[in-house]
Amino acid sequence: MTTTSSSLRESNGAFLACWTLAVVAATAAFCVHLTVRVRAIELGYEMGRTHSQLTRLREVRRVLELEVASYQTPERVDLVARTLLGMAPPGADRVLHAAALPKVLDAERESVRSKPAGAAPAGAAPPRGPAKAPSAGDAAAVASSGEGIPRP
Repeated sequence: MTTTSSSLRESNGAFLACWTLAVVAATAAFCVHLTVRVRAIELGYEMGRTHSQLTRLREVRRVLELEVASYQTPERVDLVARTLLGMAPPGADRVLHAAALPKVLDAERESVRSKPAGAAPAGAAPPRGPAKAPSAGDAAAVASSGEGIPRP
């Protein structure tokens, strides 16, 4: 009878160990399932908030595009110039009518366009000797002599 009771105890111990392991595994699987489900719900709410924010930002962008378009109209520019900046149309004495360019300037412009890049302009003296970079002393001499200063 001792062999039967000891084998029975061993089989009860093995069953109890397997049963405990099955309960722990089922509990762990349930906890993992709950964690995944809660995270999926959180992500769903976050996705809804992001979608509503995207809709709101699209509406703001549409409004801003309309506002930019309204600022670019000539009527809006005229209104802002007159009211906010205090501007007015120029008087007849302030308007200068431009004439056509003289023929000399047209010919010079065409000659410049037809020359290859790096060529000297018409009437320029050919370069003498190797080119030298200007030094600080050269700039001081030009400044003291008054050359190179634009005159009104």
